[in-house]
Formats: sequence, C-alpha cells, structure tokens
Amino acid sequence: MTAFFEGIADLFVNYLFWPFDQLRFMENWWTASFLNWTFMIIGAVAMVYWMLQLKKFNDSGEESKDVSAHSYI
Repeated sequence: MTAFFEGIADLFVNYLFWPFDQLRFMENWWTASFLNWTFMIIGAVAMVYWMLQLKKFNDSGEESKDVSAHSYI
C-alpha cells in the first residue's frame, strides 16, 4: 500500500502540479497569479449570472413559496 500512495504523491507532485511550479519562479506577482485571477473572474461572473437568474425567477412568481411546497419540509 505504501507504493500505491507514493505513486499518487508522485503523480500530483511531479506531473499534475508542474505548471504551478513553473509559475512560482516568475519575477512578476501579477503574471504568476494570472491563473488564480482567471478563476476568480470566472467565479465572479458565474455568481452574478446565478443571482440574476434567481432574481428573474423570483420576479416572475413561478416558485411556490408555501410552507408545504416541498414534501420533505
């Protein structure tokens, strides 16, 4: 079992996280953090889209807001 877990560690450390090791040694912080900023922007856009969709359904009155609207409540 030790070899199995060492194989998983080797896969992640030496192969899957290799791009992050390359970004770590850049001189400019903004360039090194480009991937993180990209994910943050995608997450912010997704959150705004989700909130707009919730507002649209709330304003249209399609949702049943009764106490017994769901059977598990």
